[in-house]
Amino acid sequence: MVPAMPARSGVGFKPQHLSAILDDPGRLSWFEVHAENYMVEGGPRLRQLERLRESYPLSLHGVGLSLGGVEPLDTDHLTALRQLVDRFEPALVSEHVAWSSHGGNYFADLLPMPMNRTSLDRLINSVDQVQEALNRQILIENPSSYMDLPESNLVEIELLAEVARRSGCGLLVDVNNIYVSAHNLRTSTEAYIDAIPAELVGEIHLAGHDRSQTSDGPVLIDSHSRPVDSAVWTLYDRLITRIGARPTLIEWDNDLPDWPVLAGEATRADALLNAVTGEVEPVA
Repeated sequence: MVPAMPARSGVGFKPQHLSAILDDPGRLSWFEVHAENYMVEGGPRLRQLERLRESYPLSLHGVGLSLGGVEPLDTDHLTALRQLVDRFEPALVSEHVAWSSHGGNYFADLLPMPMNRTSLDRLINSVDQVQEALNRQILIENPSSYMDLPESNLVEIELLAEVARRSGCGLLVDVNNIYVSAHNLRTSTEAYIDAIPAELVGEIHLAGHDRSQTSDGPVLIDSHSRPVDSAVWTLYDRLITRIGARPTLIEWDNDLPDWPVLAGEATRADALLNAVTGEVEPVA
């Protein structure tokens, strides 16, 4: 049975944290995993995920489908994803609006696609194919960008909203990606946040970023290797104040901290969600 996903904070599950999670059940509301890490026949990874699924709703987040690419989707990859979805019945399934493979080569990165009508139509077709294969709705995540693509002539959030409305998918809003892209492309974070259609948002991501100095000035890198930046917290608060509470994930994939640090980031997100809903945390 597919569980409902609470409009609370969750974190990306890492095996190093399993013991701490099981020692303190109920501290967090849900967990997300990268689907590709569990496309295996058996072994400890699947057993760990089964233990987690016994107590918490799961979200499966894809990073390798190359949903925004120009080539046909990999049907073997899609079949493996369907098997994983059938086995664990996640509350949410999501994928990046990015490409990571071309000409039979796989690139270990999430590369942005140009925002234009050709990309929009191609993305709708790909989303339709995935949702038909999985027999369920997916969410699509806005990318992080590092340079202007000359083929782009549409506003990103308008393109993503049109894809969602025409395909029936939802939006996964990555607030850190919005901040990183806006800084690198010199656009307005507030304008992007305020243009997001509330009714399409199914999940929110928060993460940390790094700063790299180049000859053209500083560039922000979506590194998932540090706490959420204060400016990203401010944008998140602006978003949920307008659209209401949504399931919110803390992403931390590199330079992993100890469990209390990661759980503390989730606690901060819950405090902002509580302020929106008017709920009060019980006194321990």
